Amino acid sequence: MNYLITGATGNIGGRVVERLAGLGLRPRVFVRDRDKAWARFGDRVEVAEGDLSDRPSLSVALKGMAGLFLVNGGPSLGKLDGLAAEAAREAGVKRLVKLSSFDVHRTDGSSVGAWHAEGESAIRATGLSYTFLQPAGFMSNALAWASSIQAEGAIRASTGEGRIAMIHDDDIAAMAVKALLSGAHQTSWPITGPEALSYAEMAARIGGAIGKPLRFHPISDGEAFEGLCHKGLPPAVAEALVALWRAVREGHLATVTDTVERVLGRKPISFTRWALEHRSAFR
Repeated sequence: MNYLITGATGNIGGRVVERLAGLGLRPRVFVRDRDKAWARFGDRVEVAEGDLSDRPSLSVALKGMAGLFLVNGGPSLGKLDGLAAEAAREAGVKRLVKLSSFDVHRTDGSSVGAWHAEGESAIRATGLSYTFLQPAGFMSNALAWASSIQAEGAIRASTGEGRIAMIHDDDIAAMAVKALLSGAHQTSWPITGPEALSYAEMAARIGGAIGKPLRFHPISDGEAFEGLCHKGLPPAVAEALVALWRAVREGHLATVTDTVERVLGRKPISFTRWALEHRSAFR
């Protein structure tokens, strides 16, 4: 039994690879940059070079694989997920684990959740055995606040007083490995951290970790959009992120699930612990 891991040099995919390698497996990683993969994992992995938009390279990488961990993003996500699922089906892959979104059930076509909904639909259409991991949000996304925290002791966001139950990246990776190894099929796992927090509350937790009081400044959707575009994000991506933050503000991502505890047999990691683990990034 072996597994193809996409997004392997990224945050979640890399943690999935590390966990599989720790179990004595030698997963195959599908990457654009072979040297970058070897620098990170060495001979603990088998490297397949290619791109998720390139069907031939993906088909070659999937040969002999029992499972696929799929990470895609951007407005073309649905199309890319469909391409990967078709290639996996033709290669005889037994199960597919997709990193999706908790916001997948909302129908706003401009949102990240809507992109993932298209991807999930394309995967279902192939008849493959699948598990959709649906995190409310990654705790690691809070690292984007580091520069403003360092410069002015504040974060700015268009989330208002809305709450989101972000999940630790280690918990996402643990759930992904569980899904790959367990053979769970035709199922969705909405996964969250142990509590839903507002951005002001998360700022306070980070402040506690670094011993510095932090402020939260609410901004408008328009200000958030302009800020993202100023950082160089494509308008479609900026619009999708603003839609996600609006969903937080409107209370759509405040649900806390027990999925992690049921599947892993332990509580999910708290944001307080995450902040302590990453306090050096905010100082």
